[in-house]
Amino acid sequence: MAEIKIEKKKQIWPWLLFGLIVSALLLYFLVFSNYDKITETVTEAGYNTNTDDYDLIQVKENNSTVAAYVDFVENTNQMMSLDHAYTNEALLKLTNATDAMATEVGYEVRADLEKVKEHAEMITENPFETTHADAIRKAADILTRVLQNIQKAKYPSLTQEVDELKNAAASINPEVLTLDQKDAVKNFFAKASDLLKKMN
Repeated sequence: MAEIKIEKKKQIWPWLLFGLIVSALLLYFLVFSNYDKITETVTEAGYNTNTDDYDLIQVKENNSTVAAYVDFVENTNQMMSLDHAYTNEALLKLTNATDAMATEVGYEVRADLEKVKEHAEMITENPFETTHADAIRKAADILTRVLQNIQKAKYPSLTQEVDELKNAAASINPEVLTLDQKDAVKNFFAKASDLLKKMN
């Protein structure tokens, strides 16, 4: 009687396990060898990898509406006068610039900015009204609050600039005629311009 040889079936699971281990090692080295490069790129883009927040100060928006406001404040020789045309235009341009920056970073501000537009319109209605400084101060406070919220959310390194803007807004005295505090009003617009220029 012939002897039947029974060959043991080769087991495949050790090879599968070996393949999985090699694949895991390759994946580990590919991912973590590029980790420093990824972290560096993200940090250069303005993201703070140490926290959940990120700072967009290094990200240049180059928003033309913001640039138009900055240019208006820095290069307009228009004087403040009884009709408040300069202040009205500056408030409207600042409102538009703030809206544009809020849109860039995904921050909703429409309701607040509508109030600012109402105050800006109010100062042009009656040149002899004595409450214009109050309307300007209210508009300045709203704009400052909106810009501060944008700064806290997206530009944490601009704290000092926001503090300067808050001080400039607070220096507009609602009890004093606007034309008697031209420097305070123009200083507010200048500080807003400085902040927006750094955000942009």
